Amino acid sequence: MAAKAAKIADFQLHERDTGSADVQIALLTEKINHLTEHLQAHKKDISSRRGLLVMVGERRKLLDYLQDKDQQRYAAVTKKLNLRH
Repeated sequence: MAAKAAKIADFQLHERDTGSADVQIALLTEKINHLTEHLQAHKKDISSRRGLLVMVGERRKLLDYLQDKDQQRYAAVTKKLNLRH
């Protein structure tokens, strides 16, 4: 829970922001990285693999939205999270 709060604090736009696209992308990226490590050890876990693909698709949609809405925030988020763009 502390890691999630720290991630939210890093990406929030204002004091009470918990749901902006920046925060959602950061939280999804953390979940994706964790699940990727799990799937490297458990190659036959197909249901988790499907969940991973759903999360990657959701993050892609949020990144596309952010790129259309505010190019500078998009560049800052992708750089901070080390994502390709």
